[in-house]
Amino acid sequence: MDLKINNKNALVCGSTQGIGKATAIALANEGVNITLVARNREKLKEVISELPENGNHSYIVADFANPRDLQEQVIKFIEKNHGFHIVVNNTGGPRGGEILTASLDEFDNAFIMHVKCNHILAQATVPFMKKEGYGRIINIISTSVKEPIPGLGVSNTIRGAVGNWSKTLSIELAAFGITVNNVLPGFTETERLNEIIKIKAANEDTSFEKMTEIMQNYAPAKRFAQPEETANAVAFLASGGAGYINGINIPVDGGRTKSL
Repeated sequence: MDLKINNKNALVCGSTQGIGKATAIALANEGVNITLVARNREKLKEVISELPENGNHSYIVADFANPRDLQEQVIKFIEKNHGFHIVVNNTGGPRGGEILTASLDEFDNAFIMHVKCNHILAQATVPFMKKEGYGRIINIISTSVKEPIPGLGVSNTIRGAVGNWSKTLSIELAAFGITVNNVLPGFTETERLNEIIKIKAANEDTSFEKMTEIMQNYAPAKRFAQPEETANAVAFLASGGAGYINGINIPVDGGRTKSL
């Protein structure tokens, strides 16, 4: 299927590992020019070397814990290089734990990294999208937007905020040919998932292997997702064929989410 995004420009955040990296590769394979965003320069260089050579690929070194720096770096890049048709917001989730055990700083830090930074990127990139008459903002969030996940109190709260931010934005931008959608990964084989399994295993006094089996059985598919499976959903939402899909949440969870 031709996704009709050849030579589009995409900004992919958190793109040195996991779903972010898989998304960068999936879009690059469709002929998209990729700009990676992460805080580790050496890892960014490694991912650049893995992307197809037929694109104009680059990277921005920025830390989502420092939103002003992110804003400056992205604006500087756009002024010197080009704007973006596609923005993929993707940031590692907050520390796990019950909500009453969370500190105020944990809520503040998560809000900065997931809501404020998404907002900064939208403000920086939407003017170019409006000019081009084409834009895709895709937020990789969590199924907790639909059903809170036990033991992820801060994450459940902040992911919900991102969901409502993006829904509001989707209404405001639709008339300009810009869509805003959320992809909700289920349990996906990433470093983040390994951290969650370790915490759950410790809390329930069981082994990592046993907790892995338990969590795999939560999904009707009886397995974890591969990052590439989520990346494929992102790539479709970024495509020309997805222009009338707007303001929605798409779970990629093997059927685990019980709500419609």
